[in-house]
Amino acid sequence: MRDAVVLGLLAAFAMTGSALAAAPGRGIQVVADEAHRRVDITIDGKPFTSYIWPTSLKKPVLYPLITDEGITVTRGYPLEPRPDERVDHPHHAGLWFNYGNVNGFDFWNNSDAIKPEARSKMGSIFQTKIVSTKSGANRGELVVESEWINGENQKILEETTEYVFERRGHERIIDQVVTLKALDRAVFNDDKEGLLGMRVARWLESPDEKGGTFMDANGNPTEVKAAPAGAHPATGVYLTSEGAKGGAAWGTRGRWCLLSGNDGGHTVTIAIFDAPKNPGYPTYWHARGYGLFAANPLGQSIFDPKQKAFNYTLEKGQMATFHYRIALYSGTVTAAEMNREADAFANQSK
Repeated sequence: MRDAVVLGLLAAFAMTGSALAAAPGRGIQVVADEAHRRVDITIDGKPFTSYIWPTSLKKPVLYPLITDEGITVTRGYPLEPRPDERVDHPHHAGLWFNYGNVNGFDFWNNSDAIKPEARSKMGSIFQTKIVSTKSGANRGELVVESEWINGENQKILEETTEYVFERRGHERIIDQVVTLKALDRAVFNDDKEGLLGMRVARWLESPDEKGGTFMDANGNPTEVKAAPAGAHPATGVYLTSEGAKGGAAWGTRGRWCLLSGNDGGHTVTIAIFDAPKNPGYPTYWHARGYGLFAANPLGQSIFDPKQKAFNYTLEKGQMATFHYRIALYSGTVTAAEMNREADAFANQSK
């Protein structure tokens, strides 16, 4: 009897060591809940992020993004509005991947706020399939498929996205690999509204940002009001691999960009890394003081009028892959540390 118990415990231990996902709450868990249109990613039972495709949005997103200390770095609006936040740009939700002008259709600015007469100019990205999920001790994986459909209900692109979620001590890492296949000729017209974007919490906005009016891809104005009275002080500062800092980062190229700020008790750094094989490398940074943090490799003349329009094109059947790393750090990160991470990412993404 005693030998049977020992053998049973050893077998259970072996299963735990080789497949940590079997132990609920431990390691990185990637758990699909299609009935509620989400896949939840937790680390040792604590939330990290979720892949969601609610009917209120026009594309799938990762939301929220949470550090190892439990600090949420993404804006709540429009999914979970908070009292001290700006409520502009309702299409800025969590972390997303789309573009402002594909064959003349705007996938970036689409939301329920679009007037009915303008909806035919918009595009939507529809989640179609969860291909696979995988949990593990320090790494989790998710593969999904989506379709890009224009305002005339035509499928333009098929998208396959692989997410890899990792932890390294106090760091939280997301590798996002997006493969687009053109179902017909697809032209990504040179535009500032793209490609990988996230909207950050109020305290990660720039202290110099006063608001203003910003134009979307179709020339429609969106007003960004000044921060609400009593809002948490904005402390966010951008820095790129080329040394562009603060507001000077917008419209410049670099292989990485970070955004660092303090929520009143915790310093947090968000970093995005571009991969050398990506089209348009090194990317332009569409990094705004009001909280939009985006990498756009497909805009060119829109950021630098001296350059020719990029107008990246996929012929029918052609494919393109984009690989990005998003990192959440508790504390500050030096440029030297960022460069080492960028070198490692470049080697891994070859």
